Amino acid sequence: MPPVTVIEHLLLHQTELPMATGRFTRLLNELILSAKIISREVNKAGLVDILGFTGEVNVQGEAVLKLDEFANRVLIHRLERAGVLCAMASEENADLIEIPSAFPAGDYILIFDPLDGSSNVEGNVSIGTIFSIHRRKSPEGKNVILDDVLQIGANQVAAGYFVYGSSTMMVYTAGRGAHGFTLDPSVGEFLLSHPDIKIPELGKIYSVNESYWNYWDEPTRKTVSYFKSPNNERGQPYNSRYIGSLVADFHRNLLTGGIFMYPADSREPKKIRGKLRLMYEAAPLAMIIEAAGGMATDGKMRILDIEPQELHQRVPLYIGSKKDVQKVIEFYQTTS
Repeated sequence: MPPVTVIEHLLLHQTELPMATGRFTRLLNELILSAKIISREVNKAGLVDILGFTGEVNVQGEAVLKLDEFANRVLIHRLERAGVLCAMASEENADLIEIPSAFPAGDYILIFDPLDGSSNVEGNVSIGTIFSIHRRKSPEGKNVILDDVLQIGANQVAAGYFVYGSSTMMVYTAGRGAHGFTLDPSVGEFLLSHPDIKIPELGKIYSVNESYWNYWDEPTRKTVSYFKSPNNERGQPYNSRYIGSLVADFHRNLLTGGIFMYPADSREPKKIRGKLRLMYEAAPLAMIIEAAGGMATDGKMRILDIEPQELHQRVPLYIGSKKDVQKVIEFYQTTS
């Protein structure tokens, strides 16, 4: 059977995906081209003056890496000209990115983390681009308002990520199944390599930064102790695997089974908060994991049901195999 590209796969399933219009296909094409450009630069990052800091700080208060800035520029440049978007939001930009009047506009909204895990580039660790696609709620022809963007994750039209590692892969869902495609450099196409991904109901890996143990709440400590103990549903300790690059940890667990955790912590005095961004990271990955048969929660609430109050809202995140995430919810329900 001949290899199937992302767009061919989309067209083959168009009857199942009402949103798979020409505009949606154009949007995916532009995302794919952007990812190819970013992948090329990531692969030669050690050979050019692209590593290091720009000297600027992003809206999160983090130093902006040159590679972050490059990826952000590529995505904005390509997508604002695509004629399918009415607005964008980037983890690197404080405010909503409006489409210049010189370019045609559409009714889709793109939300993205241009380069997740980029601080790991110098260690040759996998990094990635995460994206979320919504439709605007207000009528076309009027200015986009913030409420058009601040939608619950369950409203996403599609979501996905590109991971730049030993190979470059794209995983995406349009609501019915999660599918993986691997970039074949010889032909320059993402080819279907992981059709209809299903995460095992019970995992064998837990991924969390345990150095923050002293800052966690009691339900989180009980959860991690459960995964480390032989007295769990598996009857043996889970394997601890933590890369520190969200896309890389999530991708591995998606394929092999397991749970990724970034709990809220109290490192900041008198404040308990999560670190990961709801709209740029948690919601798109939650859509993918649910399409693959898994779950995502903040410990108390389904991630896809959380109503964002601001563009850069942070949340705790527990995401992965269904039974593992259910165990987290159980500990939050039973621990005072």
